[in-house]
Amino acid sequence: QVQLVESGGGLVQAGGSLRLSCAASGRTFTRLAMAWFRQAPGKEREFVAYSSRTFASTVYADSVNGRFTISRDNTKNTVYLQMGNLKPEDTAIYYCATAGAVAVGSYQSTTSYDYWGQGTQVTVSS
Repeated sequence: QVQLVESGGGLVQAGGSLRLSCAASGRTFTRLAMAWFRQAPGKEREFVAYSSRTFASTVYADSVNGRFTISRDNTKNTVYLQMGNLKPEDTAIYYCATAGAVAVGSYQSTTSYDYWGQGTQVTVSS
């Protein structure tokens, strides 16, 4: 029903920046809530950022708040994650996820999302 393709990952130095993209297709983009998650080796998949379908709200994990920004370009059916002041602990595979609607307070849960991209690797060197 929805296809997501992430891109933009790579190797960066600590303190650097990187912008991830997630292109969506299959449904009207403006009707989809979007989120970014990440999973580091040996760790659980964790919430990073969320954007409601109307962009009425954006939410960030405490670990990235102030450094990362989620944004949308509805004309391109794409959601972005602009990452700044990257740290080695940001190293992970980053996943884009989507849902038609997310209940209040549930945006941090992987089970709230119906579709996932295949992920893009972000590696931050010291």
